[in-house]
Amino acid sequence: MMSKMIFAIFSDEEVVLHQIPSLKSKGVRIKDVFSPFPIHGLDKALGLKRTRISICSFLYGMTGLSLAILMIWYMNISDWPMNIGGKPNYFFYKNVPAFVPVLFESTVLCAAHGMVITFYLRSKLLPGVTAFVPDARMTDDKIVMQVELKDENKEAEITALLINAGAEQVKEYGK
Repeated sequence: MMSKMIFAIFSDEEVVLHQIPSLKSKGVRIKDVFSPFPIHGLDKALGLKRTRISICSFLYGMTGLSLAILMIWYMNISDWPMNIGGKPNYFFYKNVPAFVPVLFESTVLCAAHGMVITFYLRSKLLPGVTAFVPDARMTDDKIVMQVELKDENKEAEITALLINAGAEQVKEYGK
């Protein structure tokens, strides 16, 4: 069964932040809140889980470090051994101190690019994709609360709750 989405438009972030717990306790299913600026404490009020982008960053960094180690080993040991003092050097650990900046930069480069790509994929902000904007004023100064309606018979009741909570307007997407 498809659920219906309605959007409540607020102008004050303090009202939104303080009304979320009371709305949730009355059975209003708040799906998301869109704001033109960060609202401190909103994640906790909505009950959002902590992001796992730091785990992704660590994995991407380790991938970059591994690729750099493989590249240094291949270039300096396997393919063309460094000639130090007239003798080729076949020991990887003797070459590593000279390439610490390369290892660091490769780690940071892969971690940063991996996090950006992961963010774009998770946010669905890919080239050519139209962004979901329920109300154009949410990019200026309004805060939009997305509410999920499982039972459409309660739409009038939930609309009244949102208006009593301080919403300036309650509407459906595209209307």
